[in-house]
Amino acid sequence: MTAALLSIGTEITRGEIVNTNAAWLAAELTAAGFAVGSIESIPDDMDRMVATIQALAGRHRLVVVTGGLGPTTDDLTVAAAARAAGVELVRDESALLAIRRRVEARGKTLNAGHEKQADVPAGAELLTNAVGTAPGFTLALGETPVFFLPGVPREMKRMFTDQVLPRIRPSAPNNTFQVRLRTYGLGESAVGQLLAGVEGTHAGVTLGYRVHFPEVDVKVHARGANQQVARDVALRAAAEVRARLGDVVYGEGDESFAEMVARAVRGRGYRLALAESCTGGLIAHMLTHFPASDYLVGGAVTYANSAKTRLLGVSEDTLRGHGAVSAEVAAEMAEGIRRTCETDVGLSVTGIAGPTGGTATKPVGLVYWAVSHPGGTVVQTKVFQGEREEVQVAAAYAVLDQLRRIALGLPEREL
Repeated sequence: MTAALLSIGTEITRGEIVNTNAAWLAAELTAAGFAVGSIESIPDDMDRMVATIQALAGRHRLVVVTGGLGPTTDDLTVAAAARAAGVELVRDESALLAIRRRVEARGKTLNAGHEKQADVPAGAELLTNAVGTAPGFTLALGETPVFFLPGVPREMKRMFTDQVLPRIRPSAPNNTFQVRLRTYGLGESAVGQLLAGVEGTHAGVTLGYRVHFPEVDVKVHARGANQQVARDVALRAAAEVRARLGDVVYGEGDESFAEMVARAVRGRGYRLALAESCTGGLIAHMLTHFPASDYLVGGAVTYANSAKTRLLGVSEDTLRGHGAVSAEVAAEMAEGIRRTCETDVGLSVTGIAGPTGGTATKPVGLVYWAVSHPGGTVVQTKVFQGEREEVQVAAAYAVLDQLRRIALGLPEREL
C-alpha cells in the first residue's frame, strides 16, 4: 500500500521555509509499515491544488496533506479539498465553538478569519486540534482516505500521532521493519564502503543513508512475509552493520549525540566543566538542550587571552610562546576549568573558526581540543573544512566524542 505526501504553501515552493513536515511524516509512515511512493510540494494555487489532490488519490491508497488550513486569504486547502471531492463547504458548529474558546482564552476576539477555520467539506470527518485553532479533517476520494493537517509542525505532529495513526495503522501492510543507526566519525563514502555487501547477505534488506552534518544515519530497512519476519531480518542485518562500523555507531533511533555523550558521562559518575573559545558556547548549548544539572557543573566562554588567563589560569608565557590556538593552551584551558569548577573532567576547545584570522601556519579551520580527566589530559587537533558554523559544529562534536570515548573506555580515534 503506497502513501503520498502533499505539502501546500507558496512559502515552501519559494524556499522561504524548509519543509520539515514531509521528512517527518515520511519517517513516521515508513515506521508504521507504509511505503511512501510520492512526496510533492505545490504553491497556493486553487486549480493546481485540486488537480494534485485528485491525481495523488487516484494513484495511491493513502494521502496526507499539510498546510493551508489557516485563517488568511491564501489558505485555500479546505476549499480545494471540497472541490476535489465535489462537495460543498459547511460550517462545523463544534469546531467553531472550540475555536472560539481557544481564541477567547488568549484574550482575543473571534474574527472572520477564525470563523473560516470552522468550514470543512461536507461529509468530512473532523480531526480536532489540541494545540492550535485550525482543525484537520479526513475525507475519501474514491477508495483513498485523504487526511488534511495543519502546516504548523507542532500542531501537525500532535494531530498525526493522536488521530491519524490510529485510523490508518490497521490498513498498513505490516511487512516491513526498519532500524536506524546513528553514527559519527566517518563520512558517508567511508561508511558505504565498510557496509558493501550487507544487502547481498540479508535477503529483503535495503540500506539507506542520511547525512546531517557531521553525522551519518544508516537505515536498515527489511521487508518480509510479515512484520515479525522483517524485524528478525532487520535486526540481524543491523547487528552486522554495528560489527562492521564499530564504535562510530553511537546510538539508535531518535537518540541524539549529546544525549549519548551525557549517558556515558553519567555512567562513569563524572562531573563536567567546559571551557570554550571558538565554539562560543555551542557545546554547552548542545548538552543543556537536555537536562544536565546532575553532571554539568558549569563553564566559561573565554574568547580573549586575558579571559583565558584570568578565568582559567592559562599561563601568559604559554600564550606568548605558543599562541591562543595551540595544543598547550587547549590543555591548560581544560585543566584550568576542571580546577576552577572542582570537577572530575574539564574539556576545552580553541581554534580559528573563520572566515578571517588564519595564517600560513595556522589556517582557518585549525582547532585544538582537550579533555582533562583523572587519567590525564588528552589533546587532539584537526583542520576542519567549511564555513564558520560548520567549523564550530565539527569542533563541538570532536571534543564531545573524545569525552564519550574516555567515559566509555574506548580507544582514541583520529578524525
